[in-house]
Amino acid sequence: MSLFNLEDLVEDIGIPGVLIGVGAVVLAPIFGPALAKAGKPVAKAAIKGGIVFYEKSKIVMAEAGETFGDLVAQSKAELATEQDGSSIVQVSNHPETN
Repeated sequence: MSLFNLEDLVEDIGIPGVLIGVGAVVLAPIFGPALAKAGKPVAKAAIKGGIVFYEKSKIVMAEAGETFGDLVAQSKAELATEQDGSSIVQVSNHPETN
């Protein structure tokens, strides 16, 4: 039993898939350098776009975090105000004090 069985490969991907693979292997030395030259600017542009997206997303996330922090602080302040006013009522209506 071998690790690579050609019959299983042909059954799995079919004859057209095998032919495409063989064609790619044969044509790679011919078209490889041209594709590498064309692919390098595309890859650099994709990397630059990723860096710009990352930097902008950092700014957006920082602003969102700041906004969320402000909302938490406002909510805590409102809770403290509500508890100051209602704690007197809760203590006077507490069943153990009556």
